[in-house]
Amino acid sequence: MASAAGNAPRLWALVAREVWRRTRRRLRAGPVYRWRYTGRTPERVLIAPPDLRLADPQIALEIYYGRFPLAGHLVETGGQSPFQMPVVHRGWLKALHGFRWLRHMRAAGTELAAANARALVSDWIATHGGKISGTAWDPATTARRIIAWLQHSSVVLQGAEFPFYRTFLRSLAVQIRYLRSMAPEMPDGSERLRGRIALAFAALSLPAPGSAIRSATRNLAEELDRQILPDGGHISRNPLVVLELLADLLPLRHTYANQGETPPEALIGAIERMLPALRFFRHQDGSLARFNGMGATIQDRIAAVLRHDDTAGAPLLHAPHSGYERLSMGGTTVIADTGMVPPPDVSGHAHAGCLSFELSSGRQHYVVNAGVDDFGADDFRPLARATAAHSTATLNDTSSARFSHSARVNGLLRTPLVAGPRHVPSQRTDADGTQGFVASHDGYVSRFGLFHERELTLSDGGNLLEGVDRFFRAGGETPRSNGRDLVTLRFHIHPETQLYRDGQGRLVLAAGGADSWAFSCDAMPADIEESIFFAGLGGPRRTSQITLSFKASEIPEIAWQLTRTRVVEPPRPEASHSTRTIFGDTPV
Repeated sequence: MASAAGNAPRLWALVAREVWRRTRRRLRAGPVYRWRYTGRTPERVLIAPPDLRLADPQIALEIYYGRFPLAGHLVETGGQSPFQMPVVHRGWLKALHGFRWLRHMRAAGTELAAANARALVSDWIATHGGKISGTAWDPATTARRIIAWLQHSSVVLQGAEFPFYRTFLRSLAVQIRYLRSMAPEMPDGSERLRGRIALAFAALSLPAPGSAIRSATRNLAEELDRQILPDGGHISRNPLVVLELLADLLPLRHTYANQGETPPEALIGAIERMLPALRFFRHQDGSLARFNGMGATIQDRIAAVLRHDDTAGAPLLHAPHSGYERLSMGGTTVIADTGMVPPPDVSGHAHAGCLSFELSSGRQHYVVNAGVDDFGADDFRPLARATAAHSTATLNDTSSARFSHSARVNGLLRTPLVAGPRHVPSQRTDADGTQGFVASHDGYVSRFGLFHERELTLSDGGNLLEGVDRFFRAGGETPRSNGRDLVTLRFHIHPETQLYRDGQGRLVLAAGGADSWAFSCDAMPADIEESIFFAGLGGPRRTSQITLSFKASEIPEIAWQLTRTRVVEPPRPEASHSTRTIFGDTPV
């Protein structure tokens, strides 16, 4: 694995590129370039693309009364313009200027909702339409706004007089020309891809020459081919990105068909790969596994997307390009991270969770990763991204991947991973009546000289999950006793699952009337410690974790089991044996 020092030149190259990108953005937003965004105003909107995202008429009513519940944050305007409110919550501002909330007005289906939508769009044009600056004109936010204005143009233009109709189209045209200019300078990853999606929507939904449609289609295809992996995952390795992109790509495919245009093969292929990938990450209750930036799941959002999945059948079990494995039988699902860290320029939300896993049985979760608080304070994110927030092993309370601690770098690149596992071989070990894999990573080799290998096997009709964790030096040699071989295995428990000891001394994971699972390890007794589950819909929640602590030089290989037992009514949860640590003593 490359050391942090070895990654420094690449990191600073990324910083230099980001500084240059932002400089070019400021130049293109200035008066020298702004004349390029003027031009002919489209005569009409040809088609309003569909929107697969969930809509709630009640939210339309809340917005009418000046209450904007966006990005997990509520702002009451008190009669003022929301676009002039002094709000510091960046997520709320991006959601406000992205206009995806227009779908709630469309769902309301009333003249009042349409008039309110029109008034808010008019307010934005008057407040921000004439000055390209700030959050309102961030290219990623502009892309979302273009898509939203096109998708919900029918409600915005319902009952509109001709002057507003022309003003709306003129502003839309300026935003499209601006985004077309900025798209090559957008950060790599899903934001740049969404910019290309927005431009394809615009070329299809507004009167445009054939050359414009071909250009938008070609640029979209190039980004899809580069960003969507052969197994349907995204280069960021974030399951949430797959869901969010599908919510835009499926309507785009529909829009191509409605306009009599042939969608690019890259679009068709990407969707056909991404739909099974989304099901790969899905537990039986409909939620997505919490890896690399995934937080709370609203199951109805996934169901709305998967209604378009014609590939009926069981999900795939092996995602080698994305770096994940899945075990599934008898109502038990295990999903594990067996991949390398993503490239630094798309690792701003990635986690140090290599070889971590989640276990669900039926519709209940038992062993989980901590996930992220999607709308909470940024202070929690470093904790949520640490290895100790995942159900895997840490060495010396240190994460298997390292994050940048430079304020300048983090301000530009969103705290990228600067070092981590670069070689993660994984091999399936499926046999009759069993599913399993064995994988290892080198994330600790440069600092401690040790490899971590994990073997998981699901058998007995899904009633038994057997795990073996091994630690060894290069060539398979046993670790040395040098004071730098302290291992902590963590199994984070879902907050709705109770944890207690039964009469045999086993730790039992129980969830009301759902299945119970018993954790056992013959090599040593397990401890119970406090933990935090960040991915709750209502924010972080206290929970527990099972821990096994030992020296790799003394126990280089440790086996443990999770056995499904009969449904029982659990006694009161046992208090934590230790409150020494939640996510380790040493900062990441």
